[in-house]
Amino acid sequence: MSLVEIDNRKRAEEAPLFSGAKIYGADEIKVAPWNLGNFIVCGDAHSTLSEMPENFANVMVTSPPYYGQRDYGVTGQVGVESNPADYIRRIVEIFREARRVLRHDGTLWLNLGDKYLDGQLLGLPWRVALALSDDGWILRSDVIWHKANAMPSSVKNRPTTDHEYIFMFSKNGDYFYDADSIREPHVTFSENSKMRGGRRHLAKKNGTTPEAGKNSGNQNLHRGDNWDKMFHPLGRNKRTVWQVPLSKFRDAHFAVFPEKLIQPCILAGCPRDGVVIDPFFGSGTTGAVARNNGRRFIGVEINPDYCKMAQQRFVM
Repeated sequence: MSLVEIDNRKRAEEAPLFSGAKIYGADEIKVAPWNLGNFIVCGDAHSTLSEMPENFANVMVTSPPYYGQRDYGVTGQVGVESNPADYIRRIVEIFREARRVLRHDGTLWLNLGDKYLDGQLLGLPWRVALALSDDGWILRSDVIWHKANAMPSSVKNRPTTDHEYIFMFSKNGDYFYDADSIREPHVTFSENSKMRGGRRHLAKKNGTTPEAGKNSGNQNLHRGDNWDKMFHPLGRNKRTVWQVPLSKFRDAHFAVFPEKLIQPCILAGCPRDGVVIDPFFGSGTTGAVARNNGRRFIGVEINPDYCKMAQQRFVM
């Protein structure tokens, strides 16, 4: 177990317990304890976010319904728009309110999947990401979620899709990001390493690198006193391809946010005891991960049945 994993487990063990998560209806929004968190609002994302105070949440981690993928059986749901342009426009409007709610140093971590229509890949994740950027968000990173256990596909005229995107946006240029909390184990001297020669590559002036001389002569790389800077004791900086298997929740008939996919977003984007918001709460996985790691949560979910399902995860 890495030092980061040990620290995360310690944080989870120290997280205070609470007796449950109250569900607030649309008529109770104005009395909801926004700064205290740990509750669910049964309502649509846009109207609920518009009722929240400004600049109070630390991070937003969410996955809106994908375009044309599923009917959740409620009026006002996202994903059933008549065309992709309307879907993108609606997502932008929702996250415009989200930007208002986040603190000045807050971040948004947005998971989106793509869609084929009439045999053509729509490219919706990137179309949404660029539209959000045009609307004022700062796009900081695109993460590839590699689903190692993705469903088999019968297609024979293209590769089988086994990835989705997570986009990291910030509200401003100066934002909270705890890189140390999500570092990965170093691979330089492991069986997965592509590097040959070890420390000689960094300690030898004008030396060569494993990448066929790609960085030859780069003194920043080859100076020996940079060794400790490159090999951080907590591990290397988190990479942008995350291999996380799909997961299920026993009470849900649909695939849910895997906890291991959400955890890095929350740990890096929210300080301990901060507030995490998920405006598409579903079965409540974001809230569960937040609580297990000493953060508070606010979940917004339009489907009353899903609100009740999520609430059961917090019954002690």
